[in-house]
Amino acid sequence: MSGPAAEPASNTWRQPAEWEPHDACWLAWPSHPEEWPGAGVLDGTRRAVAEMARALVGGERVELLVLPGESEETARRALDGVAVRYHHIPFGDVWLRDTGPIFLRAGAGPLVAACFGWNGWGGKYLFEHDAEVGGRIAEVAGARVVRYPMVLEGGAIEVDGEGTLLTTRQCLLDPSRNPGMSEAQIERHLGVELGARRVLWLDRGLANDHTDGHVDTLARFVAPGRVVCMEPSGRDDPNRDALAGVVRDLGGMRDASGRALEVVRIPSPGRIESASGELAPASYVNFLVGNRAVLVPVYGAPGDREVVEVLGELFPGRAVVPIDGRAAVVGGGAFHCMSREQPAAGGVAP
Repeated sequence: MSGPAAEPASNTWRQPAEWEPHDACWLAWPSHPEEWPGAGVLDGTRRAVAEMARALVGGERVELLVLPGESEETARRALDGVAVRYHHIPFGDVWLRDTGPIFLRAGAGPLVAACFGWNGWGGKYLFEHDAEVGGRIAEVAGARVVRYPMVLEGGAIEVDGEGTLLTTRQCLLDPSRNPGMSEAQIERHLGVELGARRVLWLDRGLANDHTDGHVDTLARFVAPGRVVCMEPSGRDDPNRDALAGVVRDLGGMRDASGRALEVVRIPSPGRIESASGELAPASYVNFLVGNRAVLVPVYGAPGDREVVEVLGELFPGRAVVPIDGRAAVVGGGAFHCMSREQPAAGGVAP
C-alpha cells in the first residue's frame, strides 16, 4: 500500500501507548557480521533476539525479518519450535524502532503507518534498505501508509497514548536531521502527524549514544502521568550530569491533561564498556512492553536486580524478563530499539 508524500493527519489519529494491546511485534534477525564487531557479539545479539521472541510469543504474534541463506537458517535453528512468522524483507540493521513505521490508530479504524524521512541517524550510518523497510513492514501489516519528509526516528519520541510526547533537543534539533527547523515548527509537525497535544523536551542523552540522544534510553512512560527514568549510580557514573538533569526536568513537567508527572527513579547501569574498552550507551529504560511480558536489558551490573523488581511493580500482570543486553549495546542499543509493536484495533480511547 502507498500514500501521498505528505498528508495532514486526522485529528483522531494517535500513537497508542506501548502498554496498550498489540496484534504483533516486529523484530529483525542480526544478519550483518560487519555491524557486530568483536568476539561473540553477533552470536550474543542473536541469542538476545531469540529470547525476546520466545518471551513475546503467546502474548502476541512475532514477525521476524530475515535474509535468505545463513540469516534465515540460523534464525530457524535458534527459534525451532517457537511460533514466529518469517519475512524476506531486506533491511540494513536491526533497529526497527527507528527504521520501521510508526503505527497509528483511530479507535477501531484502519491501521495507519507514518513513515518519516530517513537519513541514517543524521548521516552517520547509511545502510542499504533501511530507508524502505518501514514501508515494506507497513504493507505486510495491511496498514495505510502516509509519508512525511521530516526526518524522525521512532526511538527519538516516547508517548503516553493520551497526547503527551517526550523527546530531546539534542536529537530533534540536530541540524544534521532537519536543518533550519525550530522547536515550535517540530512541535507543530508532531501534533499534526502523530496527534501530540503537548511536547515535553529533555535536553541531552547518554554519552557515546550513536543516536544523538534518543529519549527511549532516558525516560519512558509506564502509565498516563507516570514516567520512569534513571538516576546516577555513584559519582563515577559517566552520565551523572545528564541523568541528574533528566530527573530534575521531569519533576517540573505536566502532561497533556495537565497532570504533574509522577517520576519513578531506577539506578543506571553505570559504566558499561565493550571488550575493546569503549563506553557503551547502556540503559535500563530501553525495555520493551509486550502484551504479557516486559523485556528489560541487564548488564551484569549492581542495579540489575532492583530494576527488575521495580518494573514488576510498575507492570503488574506482566512477567518481567531480564535478558543480557551486553552484546546488543555494542551495536548502540537494546530491546526497545530493536522492536516495533503493531497496536491492536481499539485499545484505550484518546
